[in-house]
Amino acid sequence: METGLDKLKQQAESGRLRERQKADRRIGRLLERNSRASALFDITTEEQGAGSRHSYAPEDTHQEARRPLAWLLATSGSYLLRTTGTEKDPREIWKTYIQLAQVEDAFRTTKSNRGMRPIYHHTAQRTQAHILVCFLALVLWRTLQQWMDCSGLGTAPRKLLEELREITSLDVLLPTRDNKSIRLRVVSTAPPGLKIMLQRLKLPLPSRPRGVENVVPTLAD
Repeated sequence: METGLDKLKQQAESGRLRERQKADRRIGRLLERNSRASALFDITTEEQGAGSRHSYAPEDTHQEARRPLAWLLATSGSYLLRTTGTEKDPREIWKTYIQLAQVEDAFRTTKSNRGMRPIYHHTAQRTQAHILVCFLALVLWRTLQQWMDCSGLGTAPRKLLEELREITSLDVLLPTRDNKSIRLRVVSTAPPGLKIMLQRLKLPLPSRPRGVENVVPTLAD
């Protein structure tokens, strides 16, 4: 920041900054490139000389007492949270804060992945119903996340759901002599990696076909 200001002063002394607007634009670009350091400076444009020596030079006043340089250096590259909560453990504060992103993700999942966007509610009852559905989705998501965490599978339910898509099922209908049919459901074999994940979650896939009741479709279906 100081190097840039010195360069602008040299340009003003050489007569290359004769327009105030041009000088202000260059100062603005300098402040933009050094956004954190700019808080330490108060910069004004001063008119210098007359005639052919007329120019505009930046004048700065350090404000280290107002915004300590040590604090800016210590917090550079850090993500800071300010809270009124009484929790003293920083990890718990961060965990609580990150839940906001999970709530927003639950709303996006309900609206985007299910093809429900855009949604326009005009009554309080429908708005509350929408919030309830999103809340239930979040509860299921968090439950699966904690289930994975306890099983040593990380905390990425979306990745697990993508892996589960590889499992397919097939219903086989077998006719009988009394003009009825038996419905057997067969589940595909999971890949080795997914099989390990299911074992950790204690979710074994059925190894044999299972009989299911025939469901007669209705007009409502």
